[in-house]
Amino acid sequence: MDVPDRADVESLVDRQPLAPFVTLSYDPPAETVDDLESTTEAEVDRLPLEGLEPGATVAVGVGSRGVHRIDEVASTVVAALADRGFEPTVVPAMGSHGGATAEGQLEVLEALGITEESVGAPIDARMDAEPLGEVEVGGTTATVHFSTAAREADAIVVINRVKPHTNFTGRVESGLAKMSTVGLGKQPGANAFHSTAIEEGYVPTIETFLSVVAAETPLLGGIALVENFDEETAHVEAIPVDAFLEREPALLERARREMPTLPTDEVDLLVVDEIGKEISGAGMDTNVIGRYRVLNAPDPETPAIKLIYVRSLTEATKGNASGIGLADLTRRSVIEDLDFGKTYANAITSGSLSKVKLPMVAPDDELAVQIALGALGGYDPSTARIVWIENTTDLSELRVSEPLVEELADADGVTVGRRERLAFDDGTATFEPIE
Repeated sequence: MDVPDRADVESLVDRQPLAPFVTLSYDPPAETVDDLESTTEAEVDRLPLEGLEPGATVAVGVGSRGVHRIDEVASTVVAALADRGFEPTVVPAMGSHGGATAEGQLEVLEALGITEESVGAPIDARMDAEPLGEVEVGGTTATVHFSTAAREADAIVVINRVKPHTNFTGRVESGLAKMSTVGLGKQPGANAFHSTAIEEGYVPTIETFLSVVAAETPLLGGIALVENFDEETAHVEAIPVDAFLEREPALLERARREMPTLPTDEVDLLVVDEIGKEISGAGMDTNVIGRYRVLNAPDPETPAIKLIYVRSLTEATKGNASGIGLADLTRRSVIEDLDFGKTYANAITSGSLSKVKLPMVAPDDELAVQIALGALGGYDPSTARIVWIENTTDLSELRVSEPLVEELADADGVTVGRRERLAFDDGTATFEPIE
């Protein structure tokens, strides 16, 4: 892609002065599961396994998100099932992620630390899905699809984090129900789900699809995980499939209370060092940035962020730049790392076309920041509200422009650190301490 060079852009930019930055530590009180392995193993005993014969095969559905210690949780569930005389197999439950190919989904799992060797079980990454039946959601007829590999097992258990979704708000969002209907639907199921949900609403689509999945497959239940502000596991709970829709709303409310958020709701410019699918399904958590950009779904009321600049893609996202369309600016290196095939496969399946639109592409950090400041209109370094974060999950350490410090200094969990100057090394942003 032919992106303008620095020489093409520099003369067009009016240089703006930069306010000093201040480092903040942001650490609200949070609960954490002390012994994740033993807690998870104990929860496996609460799954309805009593009807299974020794030697029964159990498909363990695992998704593509950066869930805290998901590799350890998956291997613990697999080991617990094997210890009870069953034969577990891991099945990727991630819809079209990984470019909608078996190889791509294996690659995604490996990036999360999940391989056949590490998890102690075979991984069946076939993308085959079979129709379970047609349903009516509102005025839309849809076909529910389900993973062939999972359905061939004698039983199915899914593992997923319950959290606010990146596209919508409702009584159930990301969790066991959605993984069972979308993740295990593979590409056809995810595509049918999203096209229906955009028209008729996500919650009624999840509820209707789940009723078919529960009736037509050997899905027993799942292991639900809730994370705290530090993205560590705060709660583990085994839930039978017939209680998914009953228990998930309460877990979702807990997740919403404890999820990472910015320490302020009003931001002029948010700079994000990295986005990626393992960070969020939308590359960056839309609840953190206040942007869904989904048809028929209003954006969250807060936070209100005027401009967002994204600096890079994570290594683990393997070129999938879903979420880059949520930014207003990015830089050349992001475009060089972008895999259009993986990105478009995700967007086409989810129907979230806006999330893959390309923002303005700057040659480097220096010009990107200057372009953003000029675009704010009436920019004043003495009042500018700039927040600089690594990504939308790791918000415990961040930088803010100095005008924000007085407002945030007394916030719960905030510790003010050193003053820094934003500098540029051959156009790349660096921070230098102010003595």
